[in-house]
Amino acid sequence: MASQLDRSNPTTAIQLSSGTGNLFAESNESRIARFERLAIKLFGVSNCLIHLGDLSARFDPSERSMAAIEAMFCASLVLAKDLFVVEDTTKHHEITTHPLVTGAPYIRFYVAYPIADQTGEVIGNISLIDYQAHAFDDESRLLLADIAILLEREIASGILYQAHQELVRQNRNLKRESLIDPILGTWNKAAISRSLKIEMERCHKSEKPLALIFATLDQIAQIRDQHGIAFSDMAMIRVVSRIRSCVRPFDALGRFGNDIFLIVLPGASTLVATAVAERIRIGVMSHPDQIEDELVHLTMSAGIVSTDMYPDAEPEILISLAEKALLSAKNAGNNHVAQASFAQPDIII
Repeated sequence: MASQLDRSNPTTAIQLSSGTGNLFAESNESRIARFERLAIKLFGVSNCLIHLGDLSARFDPSERSMAAIEAMFCASLVLAKDLFVVEDTTKHHEITTHPLVTGAPYIRFYVAYPIADQTGEVIGNISLIDYQAHAFDDESRLLLADIAILLEREIASGILYQAHQELVRQNRNLKRESLIDPILGTWNKAAISRSLKIEMERCHKSEKPLALIFATLDQIAQIRDQHGIAFSDMAMIRVVSRIRSCVRPFDALGRFGNDIFLIVLPGASTLVATAVAERIRIGVMSHPDQIEDELVHLTMSAGIVSTDMYPDAEPEILISLAEKALLSAKNAGNNHVAQASFAQPDIII
C-alpha cells in the first residue's frame, strides 16, 4: 500500500463567459468521459472509471458488457480514502479472492485514487483497471494525483457555475416580480410607464401611431365598501382576464393606479383605440359578476388618446390627456368611452 501523496486543495476561479457556459452546458457524463480517456492513454490500461456516487447507475443492470462488469468490480470495493495500488491482484490479500479476480474476466491490476469536494470530503474515486499486472511507479502516482486535482477543480467550477446560473435565474425572477402587480398579475405602474416610453420611441422611429386607454371599473369603490378588499380584488382580476381577451398579445396592460388600468396599444390610431375600448367595455358589461350571494352588473369607463391626434405629445402629456378623457367618460354617467381633447377639464382623477 503506497503512502498518501501530498495534494493541494483545489481552488476555483472561473470567468463566466459564453465559452465557459458552453463548457458547463456539457453533460457530467461527457466531462467525466474526457478524463477517463486521458487516463487510459496516459497509463496504458484497459479502462478508467471515474465514479461519483453510485457507479452502477451509469450502466443498465441487465448489461453484461466488459465496462459494466468492471464497474461492478469497482462498486464492490470500499471507496478509497487514499491512493490504493494493487499491481497484481493475485498477490493482494484484500482482493485476491474476489470472484472477478479468481474468475472471468480475471482482473489483474487495480488502482484507486480519491476525489474530494471543496471541504475535503471524499466523494468518489478514479479507478484504473487492466488484465495484466503492472508496475505503478512514482511518476505514475504523481500523474494520477494531477488528474484528480484537475477533475476536482472542474467539479468545483461546475458547482460554482450552476450556483451562478441559479442566482441569475433568481435575479431574473425577482426583477420580473418587481415589475408585476402582485394581485392582478399585470405590469405595475413603473413597468407600464417604462413600456409606454419604449413603445413611443419605437413607434416614432417607424412612423406609426400609438394609443393609450385609461379604464376603470365603475362599481369598484362600491364593491370594496360593501364586500371588502378581497372581493374587489377578485372582481379586478376577472376584469383583467376580460381585458386580455380584447387586446393583442404585444399590447401592454398595467395597473396605473389603485383602480385604473393603462393599456398601451403600439401602432393603434384613435379609431382603432376606440374600437378596442368599446370591445373591452362591452365584454365587461356582458359578464355580470357573482359576489357572495349578489349578482353584480359591472360596467367600465375608458378614456383614449393616440399620437395620430397628438403627434408631438410626450408620454406624460398623453397620460394626462387619457386621464382627462376618462374623467369625461365618468362624468357622462359611466359605461362610456371618451376621446381625449385639450378642451377637457384639466383635472387628474
